[in-house]
Amino acid sequence: MDLSQLEVFVAVVEERHFSRAAGKLGRTQAAVSQTIKKLEGDLGAALLDRNSKGVIPTEAGRLLYDYARRLLDLRDETTQALRQLDTLTAGRLVIGANEQTVTYLLPWLERFIRMYPAVHVEVKRCRASDVPAEVLRHGVELGVISFAPPEAGLHALTIATDAVALVTAPHHPLAGRASVSIRELGQETFIAHNVVSRYRLQVVEAFARHRTPLRITVELPSIEAIKRMIEAGIGVSLLPRLCVAAEVARGQLAAVPIREMRLARKLRVIYRQPSSLSRAAQAFIALVRHPEPENTSPENTRPEST
Repeated sequence: MDLSQLEVFVAVVEERHFSRAAGKLGRTQAAVSQTIKKLEGDLGAALLDRNSKGVIPTEAGRLLYDYARRLLDLRDETTQALRQLDTLTAGRLVIGANEQTVTYLLPWLERFIRMYPAVHVEVKRCRASDVPAEVLRHGVELGVISFAPPEAGLHALTIATDAVALVTAPHHPLAGRASVSIRELGQETFIAHNVVSRYRLQVVEAFARHRTPLRITVELPSIEAIKRMIEAGIGVSLLPRLCVAAEVARGQLAAVPIREMRLARKLRVIYRQPSSLSRAAQAFIALVRHPEPENTSPENTRPEST
């Protein structure tokens, strides 16, 4: 018993006639009769009563019809669901990122959601160092990181670059400066993210090279909390410019370049290679390869095999 046999059987029951069922299915009446005969033989039961007015299902036939109709409806539903995935009128996209990289990702997410509103988008919060492993073990389909992944089997696409700046309250004495030197920051109170990262280590090393103390007196678990503390005048911080772009534009914060600190961060989207991506993931990759959304400073996007 297979779906093609059930399709013939359902057509005969609904049309109540072999010839009309044959016409509906685009088959010969002999082929329809042979299919029904084989189905009855396989099941060991008579399914149809034949008379001069047509055919009616037997008790076994009525039972089979109920199940066959449900199976064929499920087949059609499955086909429709797959078609929706292919046309992005359904589906799911899961991206792994940490808190800072999500900020970079937001303009592209906004564009993607506007283009494909029926696709469910989830950004799974991960530590940056864990994102490549999450992608490789299929925990997420795409990952967003600010370093070149060392793991084999990943493809990386650079989608943006950003520079680190001194972030202060707008009334801070350094806020109006065109730039500052590390040596001018030895007496400042710094607010830092309490997750140790490669970026933080680079900052510590830069201050050490210039023999300037880095006075981290407040550590917080989120970038948003750090921004609110800076705005309140509690201290200053070293943050990627894009993380504070909205607040700087509104005049809530100020971002000042540091002359000796050119820590350009590259934002990369990573994915398994070779591996088949969902249509949603393919659409997102295609989107970030195209002209960039507002408020970003990306380089030309290019794949990097790792």
